[in-house]
Amino acid sequence: MASSPTPTRSPSVLPTPATSTAHVKAVRRFNRFYTQRIGVLDPYLGSEFSLTEVRVLYELAHRDQPTATELGRDLSLDAGYLSRILRRFESKGWLARVPSVADARQSLLKLTEAGHAVFAPLQQQSRDEAATLLGALAPGEQQKMVSAMATVERLLAGPQAPAATRTVILRDPQPGDMGWVVQQHGEIYAREYGWNSEFEALVADIAGKYLKNHQPDWEKCWIAEIDGERVGAVFVVRKSATVAQLRMLILTPAARGLGLGGRLTDECIAFARAKGYKKMVLWTNSLLEAARAIYAKRGFVLTKREPHHSFGHDLVGETWELRL
Repeated sequence: MASSPTPTRSPSVLPTPATSTAHVKAVRRFNRFYTQRIGVLDPYLGSEFSLTEVRVLYELAHRDQPTATELGRDLSLDAGYLSRILRRFESKGWLARVPSVADARQSLLKLTEAGHAVFAPLQQQSRDEAATLLGALAPGEQQKMVSAMATVERLLAGPQAPAATRTVILRDPQPGDMGWVVQQHGEIYAREYGWNSEFEALVADIAGKYLKNHQPDWEKCWIAEIDGERVGAVFVVRKSATVAQLRMLILTPAARGLGLGGRLTDECIAFARAKGYKKMVLWTNSLLEAARAIYAKRGFVLTKREPHHSFGHDLVGETWELRL
């Protein structure tokens, strides 16, 4: 993609002493490889546009009347450079400006029908080229590459990345997932509540029995992922012909506050109802306030409390039930 130089507001950052020279070289090597592989140095898809112009077209096509200020901020473009691009689009009849009701100094931008007609074939060709790139890989290799890209995006975006831009999926368990579930329970409960290895042993026993005695018609596990990384899990197991049990709901700290705990619980309830169970039960402890709030919000009722000494602590166990 032969693009003219694009002024940006990129800060000048020098490597810190903790940055390995080898790592810096590896990043630069990857950049050279990837930009060559996806054709960044060629004219963009053989069109008259620079890569930056197509990025602006993309944002205009997919946003609801943004302002030039918003585009410049989100694309890190110099205001003058962006203004020249927008004037060109306007002169071609691809861009319309609408006065902003909220701020008379700003105009709302939108692509015209002619603008959409210009952008549509570029978008489709870009999709086709991405499909061709992925098509050279086996399905498992495609997943590895997409997951690796998601990891790079997540790490570079940092914690300020909006949750809406993250890819969240709930999937069936795969080999290795049960070990991860046990590990997360052991690490998180030891770190946050000081529970000893007895708890990890309990979880390992439950997970082992699930693997050995799994009844796929009546039981299910969900593994939650964000951007290809495991962040949570939950199980429904068959307690009796009419009673399902929710077990081992877990979320990593990075996944909290996104509504995932509630979503996993909702999946359990929906599954149990679809299978004809009459009641769902669960056992938890009184100090697990976040989990208890999720259960209460969905209609679970606390039916029993019992003190016990487990995992190195005096605790209060609780049984909750939900009529389905």
